Amino acid sequence: MMIVFLLWFCLLVIAYTLVAFPLIVALRGGLFPKPANTSNETPQVSVIIAAYNEQEEIGQRIKNLLASDYPHDSMEILIASDGSTDRTSEIVERFSQQNVRLLEFPRQGKGQTLNAAVPHAHGDILVFSDANTQFHAAAIRKLVRNFADPRVGGVAGNQKYLRDATASLTADGETTYWSLETMLKQLQSRGGSATSATGGIYAIRKSLFQTVPDDAMDDFMISTGVIAHGFRLLFEPEAISFEPVAVQSKVEFSRKVRVITQGLRSVLHRRALLNPFRYGFYALQLFSHKVLRRILVVPFLIVLFVSPFLWHLSIFYGFVTALQLVCLAAIVLGLIAHRWNLPHAKWLTLPYFVALVNVAAFVAIGNTLLGRRIKRWEPERHRLFQNTGQGTANESAVP
Repeated sequence: MMIVFLLWFCLLVIAYTLVAFPLIVALRGGLFPKPANTSNETPQVSVIIAAYNEQEEIGQRIKNLLASDYPHDSMEILIASDGSTDRTSEIVERFSQQNVRLLEFPRQGKGQTLNAAVPHAHGDILVFSDANTQFHAAAIRKLVRNFADPRVGGVAGNQKYLRDATASLTADGETTYWSLETMLKQLQSRGGSATSATGGIYAIRKSLFQTVPDDAMDDFMISTGVIAHGFRLLFEPEAISFEPVAVQSKVEFSRKVRVITQGLRSVLHRRALLNPFRYGFYALQLFSHKVLRRILVVPFLIVLFVSPFLWHLSIFYGFVTALQLVCLAAIVLGLIAHRWNLPHAKWLTLPYFVALVNVAAFVAIGNTLLGRRIKRWEPERHRLFQNTGQGTANESAVP
């Protein structure tokens, strides 16, 4: 019976993606660990930040980088202005005597701005970050120490989310989701390579930089470029950065649609990495982590619509139907808790956030199938660090 086969196929895809794949990664890292050599050497580093109209953030961001414990004579800071029309460039110029360089480009999008900025970098190691991110004082040193191992081509840092009293309950779902994602990255790195890096904090060898297509995610394309060259991409949990979560769900939803749309486009650009005969386990990891996870909304929807027609056949199908009703109820209650900002309903934020991500994924899949590309966007920043000192961002959330 075709409908039964379809249901079981979708259930197996869901179970593999959410349960079996993380277990496989954990077993691989536990049974066959691949430790990397480290050292306290401090090679020349270039920190590169693409900034578009970041006058509220850029001064604090530069001060945060200058407070790093990495030797200042071994570090330069490049702020690449992506056609900023506010006071971003003026503010950056104030730091020109502290090894901070302003690079001005016409408005072209973050990826293209990074492409234009990298040739101006003098460092052997490129550290990429964002204007609304803050580094722990030791973050750069912790990233760079891993490059003592010649097999390592890139290092992903440990991005942590901070929230304040104005953040919605969605922020709780985001932080929980991100904690699970961070754990998976650490397991992946232990057995080989992390799938990719996060834009707020990562580093690569300059010799491995590859230009970013204008419709792809810059952090994914740059970090996976080291895999394409045959090097490892590690995850460094002690290289910590902090970033504010979105205050409003509509901001987070728009960001998720953009990220997933560009993410799917990015995998198409990196489809050669899906060849297991050349890239081994990493090919399975990339497919499971960046393809199946992003299209999981499709088997979820199929199960949702198919299972009610089968519930009368056995207790199992009735259980599947009932479980989905419970999940839908949790999502609705999470939506109510979010709308009313109920402080005692935090346990409902994860199902609500997962639902939000899956709706965004559905929109992104449609964008991809229809050939819609997102090349530029207007960033909506939550100014969490605007009135806080560097010490707060660097120390308060460090374990």
